[in-house]
Formats: sequence, structure tokens, C-alpha cells
Amino acid sequence: MTVRKDRRGMRRGRSAALTLLALAAVPASAKAQDVAVTQTPEPSAPYPRAAIGVGSVVGGYAEARWAEDWSALRDPERRKDVFDRLKYTPLSQDGEVWLSLSGEMRLRTALTTSPGLREGADLRLDTLRLVGGADLHIGRHLRVFGEMAHGGAGGDNYGNPVGAIRNDLAVTQAFFDVTGEIGGREVGVRYGRQFFIDGSPYLISTRNGATLLTPFNGIRGWVRGEHWRADLFDLHPTRLGTGDVSDDRTDDARRFSGLNVSTQVPSDWFGGSKLYLDPFVWRFRQDARRWGAETAREERTYVGARLWGAAGPAQLDWTLARQTGRFGDRDIEALQVFTTQSMRAGEGTGAPRISLRVDYGSGGGAYDGGVIRNALTPQGVPIFYSYQNVFNPVNMIAVAPGVTVRQGKTSVTGEVQFTWRASERDAVYRATDLPYAGTEVVEGRHVGEVWKLQLAHTISPRTSLIARYEHLAAGSVLKDAGYESSDYLTAWVNFRF
Repeated sequence: MTVRKDRRGMRRGRSAALTLLALAAVPASAKAQDVAVTQTPEPSAPYPRAAIGVGSVVGGYAEARWAEDWSALRDPERRKDVFDRLKYTPLSQDGEVWLSLSGEMRLRTALTTSPGLREGADLRLDTLRLVGGADLHIGRHLRVFGEMAHGGAGGDNYGNPVGAIRNDLAVTQAFFDVTGEIGGREVGVRYGRQFFIDGSPYLISTRNGATLLTPFNGIRGWVRGEHWRADLFDLHPTRLGTGDVSDDRTDDARRFSGLNVSTQVPSDWFGGSKLYLDPFVWRFRQDARRWGAETAREERTYVGARLWGAAGPAQLDWTLARQTGRFGDRDIEALQVFTTQSMRAGEGTGAPRISLRVDYGSGGGAYDGGVIRNALTPQGVPIFYSYQNVFNPVNMIAVAPGVTVRQGKTSVTGEVQFTWRASERDAVYRATDLPYAGTEVVEGRHVGEVWKLQLAHTISPRTSLIARYEHLAAGSVLKDAGYESSDYLTAWVNFRF
């Protein structure tokens, strides 16, 4: 691995950070503060906002910043500080044209021993995420959103990071959407570069573990009623370069399209619940997919459903996805199942929350020339299995009990993940869906355990600090193929407005 000590990106990032913070300190104009409140805030979607397929929103802040709703700040009395003024800046006298600015800065360092699960020098990677966004609302029905990001990287023995890790400048989002109402239902369409997180995060995500989040390009349309919603989409992933905005290209060799539906489960089920059932039909095409020694065009269809929410005292998130299609001239028959459930062990917010995660991704066929039984995610979150990105739910069985204890602004989570491969006739796969060479020819199923401990502390509503330690204890399959155990330690501070 090439040893590099690249400080240029970090220095450039620090300068951009100071610029971003200086921008945040500029107060809104006197005209903006004196605008009369003549209109009511924009109406929320008739379907529950938590289930419209835009990701979670915690404390007003979201992973996809356009999912936030700051329209209540049109009332000057609600603006408590300079950042609130940046979240709602009226550009017309009636307040119907307004601008919301957003920003994020994340400083992170990570140390990995035995990188790649091979004996070698330790790897240290320091990254800086800087993001600035602008959300322009032109009346109630038209919105334009733009977002740019910088990813700085430095450290020791970290090789050549991809564009999602180090990137001088990228347009991470640039779209417009139009919304309206037909027959009492909200309808809308969005076109451009956008984050897409409508579905189980095990299957589709922005991959927040990286420095830069990964967007899609294309179109999404929706209909939302009081008790159901439906979304259609046709998207291409973005291939991020490491330079300026000119090398971030739409990846025409991959295409992701489909239909998502959501409906509310009757609230009297399970002794009282707030559950959502989300069936989906997706199609994912890759022009040059590799399984074993063969590279071919792959077209994969996903048919499944997600059940998630609160059922009595328990929180659950269950997803089943059956996958069929063709890889070259070979059939695909694969299955993925993800189940997470948790429950508080006692009364009060300080009581521990006990969790259990059980995941399955089928495997087989990559090396024997038969039916492809390897499951595949379009763009899932590999950090569920390890923050050092050693596994993905391909030919995998994972069982992970855990516990979280929260006191005030601090939480501590511990988890141990027991991992096996589903088929002995196939390899163990990395987070990139590439195999660990040699694991396909050794016997056994035991891949190993991942021991995890994480501390999270909320410094302020806008600032958080997280530290995490992981130990991967290699099992017989990895050891017999020449791989070894690894330790991983990371910490990061995140500020957003």
C-alpha cells in the first residue's frame, strides 16, 4: 500500500471551515427581520412525515437537509439566535419566497490495525467533511435545492482514497421539485441530483460513514394521502471523483428504478402500535458486474416489504427482499432478511435498551457456474457490520445482541456480532462486495466476531461527539485463508446548522 501524508486537502478544508463559520455569524438583514407574517406555515404532508421516505429527522436536523422544515421560523419571535436567522430568510414581503441555509462540519480520525485483515503497518485516516447548502422556496409549490461539499483527507498509510473519502469539491445535490394537490392528496416530482433514502437503510442509503454522502441522479415522483403513499423513481448513482466538480459524473452503467408504497398498520395491533408496512418493487442494473471469475451485465429485480415502527413497548425494523434476474446467461435467485428489535428493560429514560439484530444474505453460485444465489444491496450501509467496512450482507448470517444505556446527553452502546457465511461453497465478502481472496476454497462457516463499544455525547443541539472501538476476532474461515484479526478506533465531532 502506498504511504501518503497529504495535508493539502486538510489545509484547504480548514480555510473553508473558517469561511463557513464566518458566514454563520452574519445576521439576517433588518428587512428580513421586519417582514410581516401574513401567511400560515406550509402544510405538512398528509401522510405522517416520519414515513414519507426522506430519512429520520432528529431535533429538526436530517441527513438529507431538504427534509427539514423551518417554515415555523417565519415568525420572528421563534428565531432565538443567529443560526435560526439563517434557517429562514424571507425574500418577499409576504414571506412566501424564502431561503434556508444549511451547513455541516465533521472532523474525524480513525486508526486501523492489520488493514485489509492482513499483517502490515497501522492505517490512520483523518478526514474533514464540509457541506454548505441552500434551500430556496418559491411559493408553496416550487423549491430549488443546492448543496456542495469538500472532503479533506490526511494521515498515514492510507493509500489513494476514493472520491467519497477525499474530494476537493463536489456538487452533492442540485435539484428542483414541484408539489401540488389533486383530490385532497399531495403530489410532487423532483428532478436532479439528490439523496435517495426511501427504504430500509440495509438496502439503500447515502453511506454516511464516508466523508461525502453519495447521491443519485434522476427523477422521483410521489402521491401522499392520509393513510398511504406511493413513490416512483428512476435514478443513476453518482461516480465521485477526487478533484473539482467536473469529475463527479452520473454513472450510466448502473440504473436503479422502482416503486415504493407505504401504509399504516392499524394502531390497535400488538396491544397498541405505530407501525408502517412498506412493500417495494425495484430493479437494479449493472453493465459490468463481477462474480467469481466472470464479469457480465446483471439485471436484478427486488420484491419485498419492510415493517417498521413501534409495537407496544418494542421498536422493530424488519425487511425481506427476494431477488431474481439474470447475470449474463445465468439466473439469479437470492434472498436478504434484516431484522432489528429493541425494548427498554425497565421504566424511565435511563433504563437500558436491549436490542437484537439478525441478518441473512444468501450466497453461492459465484464460483460454480450455476445459479447466482449471492444477495446484493443497491447501496446499503456496511457500517452496520463494522465501521472499518470489512463485511457486507452477501453470503452472510449475522446475529448481534446489544445494549444501550443513556444518561442525560450521553449514551453508551455495546454490541457483539457473531458472523457466519451462509454457503461454504462461496467466499466471504467485503463492504465493496468484493471477495476475500481464498475464502472460497476453505472449509467451514465461522467468519468471526465483531466486538463494538460506542460513546455518544450531545454537546449542544447542533454539536455532537462520538467515539467508537471495534475488535474483529477472525474466525476459522478468515484464518485459514491467511487473514487475521483487527482493531479499529475512531472519534469524530460533528457540527451542523
